[in-house]
Amino acid sequence: MKKRWICLFVENEIGVLARITGLFSGKSYNLDSLTVGITEDKTISRMTISLTSDDGTFEQIKKQLSRSVEVIKVVDYTDTPLHMKEILFVKVNHCSDADITELFRISKVFGITVIDYDGSTVLLECMQTENKNDDLIVLLKRKFVNRIEVTRGGSVAVESVSISER
Repeated sequence: MKKRWICLFVENEIGVLARITGLFSGKSYNLDSLTVGITEDKTISRMTISLTSDDGTFEQIKKQLSRSVEVIKVVDYTDTPLHMKEILFVKVNHCSDADITELFRISKVFGITVIDYDGSTVLLECMQTENKNDDLIVLLKRKFVNRIEVTRGGSVAVESVSISER
């Protein structure tokens, strides 16, 4: 089993997302992440999909997607150098003054933004790789036990324009 990344360019029409996700659920494939947005051409949307599968299953998925009428292009990003980001919001509740100071310190170290706070709650925004976001969540869970709320967006990936590591 291997983490896979696939990019689909699809027609920007009502029901396309439901049909694509239906293809996955109908075959009992599980998606790890799905992000969709309009491209520079308003008639085309781009889907970035992350999943974990073996080689045979992944080849079957790509073939089924390629046969779908709404799919314009399927791009396998699995072994391609990428720039990848995931948005993460973390709300820390019931904070003391010392907790708030610590959260501002953590935000500087991790390069994240405190986007809102009041006397007892801090809202953090982090746009990093999935692994860096995971590290932040582990740290916050350890320091602020049972006081955090996590909201994650899907990962977005784009092929590197230079030779670099993921």
